[in-house]
Amino acid sequence: MPPLVFFLIWIVIGVLAGALADPIWKGRRPYGELADYAVAIIASVITGLLDWYVLPMIGITGTLKFVAAVLEPALVALLALWIMRIIRKG
Repeated sequence: MPPLVFFLIWIVIGVLAGALADPIWKGRRPYGELADYAVAIIASVITGLLDWYVLPMIGITGTLKFVAAVLEPALVALLALWIMRIIRKG
């Protein structure tokens, strides 16, 4: 798949993570809905780009690269949103 397709997938993953943040943590959004979406999209795109270029360097290619390039950005986006909530509480 071309990198542009992955870039669009990462944006969609970020939007989904931003939308799922409220139901997962069942609380108000500490910095607002727009911040949740922005942080999730940025986190997923940066993580996806890192995966896209670093994984082949360490010998991970093919299906495993695809799975890692899709799942890891989702997890990092949710982790970033969770950290935002922890920082705001503290």
